[in-house]
Amino acid sequence: MNILFLRKLFTLDETYLQPDELRGFYQLQIMRLNSALLFALIFLTAFSGCVSMKQFDALQSDFDTLERKSQMLTLASQDGEIDRRELSGRVNVLTQAQQQLALDTARLGREVTRVEADIERLRELNDVLTTESSSKMAAINEENRALLADLSRVRQELQTQEDALNELSRNLELRQSQLAERSKRVQELEGLLAARDAAAEALRSQLAQALLGFADRGLSVEQRNGKVYVSLEAQLLFPSGSTRINPDGQQALRDLAAVISSQEQLEIIVEGHTDTDQLSSTSIPKNNWELSVLRSTAVIEILTVSGVSPNALAASGRSEYHPLDETDKARNRRIEIIIAPNLDPLFDLIRLPE
Repeated sequence: MNILFLRKLFTLDETYLQPDELRGFYQLQIMRLNSALLFALIFLTAFSGCVSMKQFDALQSDFDTLERKSQMLTLASQDGEIDRRELSGRVNVLTQAQQQLALDTARLGREVTRVEADIERLRELNDVLTTESSSKMAAINEENRALLADLSRVRQELQTQEDALNELSRNLELRQSQLAERSKRVQELEGLLAARDAAAEALRSQLAQALLGFADRGLSVEQRNGKVYVSLEAQLLFPSGSTRINPDGQQALRDLAAVISSQEQLEIIVEGHTDTDQLSSTSIPKNNWELSVLRSTAVIEILTVSGVSPNALAASGRSEYHPLDETDKARNRRIEIIIAPNLDPLFDLIRLPE
């Protein structure tokens, strides 16, 4: 057997072997080397006497080489076993990692499916919300337009009301000014009326004092509404049916004139009153109208003679139509002298422009 044959026999490429295959490879190589060594040993023993020293040395060298290779393979086998164990551990780790990765991949797949479903639901919800949002936006825009129209209308109404309020305010200010002016005029009028009443009361008091002697003879003096009323029964002044004033009556009129002649701005009305008895005379006075007028005129004549200004006097006949007492004819037959202050200042105040 040739040494080259043995080398070829045990030559094998180990570059691309896997860990498990490499382990088997090393075991196979060791078995082959052991077989070769055994074969070489038998060969050397059997043919030691038949070979030359040169061949023996070559065989010995090959045997030593094979023995070293066997030792190297044994060491390599041991190293391979260590590597195999390490690789086996790594494979286990990788296998577990691969299994975990498979689990994670499955879980992530389910998660992706769930997320995709959620995305689809969200997309559908977004479509619905977009549609609703468009509808609501259109409704909101319409409502905004209506609100803007209402706001414009309300503003216009407010402006109208503000203009009306301003007009009312101006009118109120004018009214307040007019009211203040009227209040001032009322105060002035009240002052004039109070002064008139005070003057009338003072005049009444003076006349009552001056005519005190005739108080029990049918003469009375009173003040009503700013005027002084002097009432003289006909029996004090005139005989029955006559228009001539008797002496006592003349004296009473002179006493009255003495008081009022000194007064300024008086208006004096002399009214004649009769009872209901009708006159039967054909001469003047023929009736109660003439009798009442003639008697008032006779009184005025005495007053003017006694110093009363004719400009302040007026005669009036009232006949029988203004009785004091329907059952007392004597009281109804009378002369009433109505004395009033000149009211022109009051009338001027009342006639002031608004």
